Amino acid sequence: MRQEFVQTDDNYCFIDSKGKLVQELPGEVSSDWLQACYRLLVLIRTLDKKAVALQRTGQMHTYPSCLGQEAVGTGAGLAMQDDDIFVPYYRDQATQYVRGVRLDQILQLWGGDERGNIFEGVAAKDLPFCIPIANQMTHAAGVAVALKSKGSHQAVLTTCGDGATSRGDFYESLNLAGVWQLPLVALINNNQWAISVPRSAQTGSKTLAQKAIAAGIDGVQVDGNDVVAVFYAVHQAMKKARAGKGATLIEAITYRLSDHTTADDATRYRDSQEVKTAWELEPVKRLQTYLHEQKLWDSDKEQAMLKDVQKEVDAAVATYLNTPPQKPDEFMTHVYAEMTQPLLEQRAILFEHLALRETDNGH
Repeated sequence: MRQEFVQTDDNYCFIDSKGKLVQELPGEVSSDWLQACYRLLVLIRTLDKKAVALQRTGQMHTYPSCLGQEAVGTGAGLAMQDDDIFVPYYRDQATQYVRGVRLDQILQLWGGDERGNIFEGVAAKDLPFCIPIANQMTHAAGVAVALKSKGSHQAVLTTCGDGATSRGDFYESLNLAGVWQLPLVALINNNQWAISVPRSAQTGSKTLAQKAIAAGIDGVQVDGNDVVAVFYAVHQAMKKARAGKGATLIEAITYRLSDHTTADDATRYRDSQEVKTAWELEPVKRLQTYLHEQKLWDSDKEQAMLKDVQKEVDAAVATYLNTPPQKPDEFMTHVYAEMTQPLLEQRAILFEHLALRETDNGH
């Protein structure tokens, strides 16, 4: 059963599920910002749909859809400064794109091509996405320790799903952040399902945000389908972290409208009525409705934007599909800054095996 949104003093919601403004927008949010944000949401959803199609046709490996959760990643990405460091989990396509990772690189990553991890510009300092559950939390805490040790006024943003909050890595990282007052912001994408395990079976806590209490850090709960709310909560938390005032845990309440990954079938364990209800709360339609009601958007702008977005996604797909395969030893090359002797020996064996296979094929 889907978790109810718990209203607290620290709860953020600006644009509700009907597209209505429930409180004054933050000063950082302008009409232009909202329109640009809407385009980002639509772009990521369009990419997501295409990625699923590529996987279904054998042109990409297992893929984790972010359908319905676009506001979490987009709002978080827009709240970061260039010199902040992002430590993602595997459902952060939107944030990575906002940070400068190209769409074709995102497709490369899920196509098994490690070159997709060679980020440039702002994202060059960010870490690649993490598949093992909650491991990235400890990595983020380590990065935050390094920044604090150097006296740097930077902050680290890391993300995880609701399932990760049941892992030891999660608690250990938050505990360290609290004890050492680390410049760390942990954002939970509470999409209600850890594969087939519902939020209600994950923990007895009324909220996930209150898990911050044991760590001695601030905990905030936001409407994860309101991109403005996510942006504002992360913006405030990152600002606090950069000022040396400690860590924050943010719970963004949203819903996974898709299967867990393309290897999953959510119809086996999820009620269709629950999903139908969740579609009424999703972030893209919500922001579109608000823009229309504020006379900031119309059908002509919509059609022009959809055409532009589709063109961008199609170009990224073409680049991905036409990129020559990586070298056979590429998976060994970037394990360490310099290849170790055992890796060099293994690479030699690999090339020997490939040469023998070529000879056999020639016969």
